[in-house]
Amino acid sequence: MFFLRIRRALACLFVLACSFSGPCARAAEFEVVASFSILGDLVREVGGERIVVHTLIGADADAHSYEARPSDARQLGRARLVFVNGLGFDDWLARLARSSGRASALVVASQGIHPLTMDENDESGDHHNHDEGIDPHAWHDVNNVLRYVDNIEAALVAADPPGAADYHARAEAYRAQLRQLDADIRATIARLPPTRRRIVSSHDAFAYFSRAYGLVFLAPTGVATDAEPSAKGVASLIAQLREKKAAALFVENITDPRMMELIRHESGAVMGGTLYSDALSAPDGPAPSYLELMRHNLATLAAALEADR
Repeated sequence: MFFLRIRRALACLFVLACSFSGPCARAAEFEVVASFSILGDLVREVGGERIVVHTLIGADADAHSYEARPSDARQLGRARLVFVNGLGFDDWLARLARSSGRASALVVASQGIHPLTMDENDESGDHHNHDEGIDPHAWHDVNNVLRYVDNIEAALVAADPPGAADYHARAEAYRAQLRQLDADIRATIARLPPTRRRIVSSHDAFAYFSRAYGLVFLAPTGVATDAEPSAKGVASLIAQLREKKAAALFVENITDPRMMELIRHESGAVMGGTLYSDALSAPDGPAPSYLELMRHNLATLAAALEADR
């Protein structure tokens, strides 16, 4: 009875302590930085409530034209980890971290992925170099994102060993959702007629999707949205569309739609809708998370390409 009373007394003290200090089971949060919205979402999925994610390039924003701000350096100073995509997409953040003495905090989420080069995806003849010809848009292949998750999980576990079990559980649950997404994309694309698998998007962001899932994407601009399309490249696309070699045109949430409207007007091609390439939508939009982004893109593509036009 004596020990039972002691245990009850300790339990009461624990409850009282929690009532003054907040939820006792919740670990202390630590801050991390992610370069852009898609990567921030992946980090948040694995980290859960143990971390606070600060995303520098937010929803519907174009990372290709982003310029670092003084507030970014302050965020780095508070962060335990700094997540970058790598592959030349966000080198400005890696340089900023190194110059501020935070190189040890850098985590390259794409580490271990086989990158595509411009030579491997050069159908339109109008690509622009990005980090010596490397295509950074690796997240459009879901199997690459599985590697992202592995790298994010390993970094969080190393930075916060007490949270290892939480990170492992969240990462494994998320990997299951990603595998299902990959299977759904493959099943949907397999239903498309081979003659309707060539399309045009605003900029060259979907080469990894093309390699993984079998669609051919053409674009008036290269992998960087701030590159001006050449007259020759645009004329070539219009000629292909007039010959009915592309099923539809798609604009992107981060690009000016006027170029695509010009191509549509000159070619008579059908506009298929809006794809999300380099950024999530706002929370009230159709693509506020990576999973929803990919499912929105898949539904948009399928609706346009399955139609008998």
